[in-house]
Amino acid sequence: MIMFTSIAVFLAGGCALVLLVSCAEMETANTKSLLRDAGFHSLTPETDRQKEIYAALPANTVERAIVKGKVFYVFKDEKAGVAYVGHEPEYQRYRQLAVQQKIAQEYYMAVQMDRMTAHRWYGAYGARGMYW
Repeated sequence: MIMFTSIAVFLAGGCALVLLVSCAEMETANTKSLLRDAGFHSLTPETDRQKEIYAALPANTVERAIVKGKVFYVFKDEKAGVAYVGHEPEYQRYRQLAVQQKIAQEYYMAVQMDRMTAHRWYGAYGARGMYW
């Protein structure tokens, strides 16, 4: 019985880890898509200096940097070995797209919840509605 419990706990932990990793990968893919739609360009580090800067960046976050007085934003995609780079206008567009996407998702969820509530109401009282 103890061995069965240990195996069940191990499997549950493994499933939770897979779920977390897949959610993180979906979020990263979504971020990359938004960045491309906003006008960010993907660049592969080529020089030693670029590789050094790339290695120092945290993965999967949009970072702000100032070089020679110019502001730019970079997102390190470690898995693909590229960085998505954009300036202030592209970053503002990225933020705008992210907000629009969040609003659309919230609207979709509200509509789905509304449909579920209507279905339960209809199902509970039948086609003719409530009897008073």
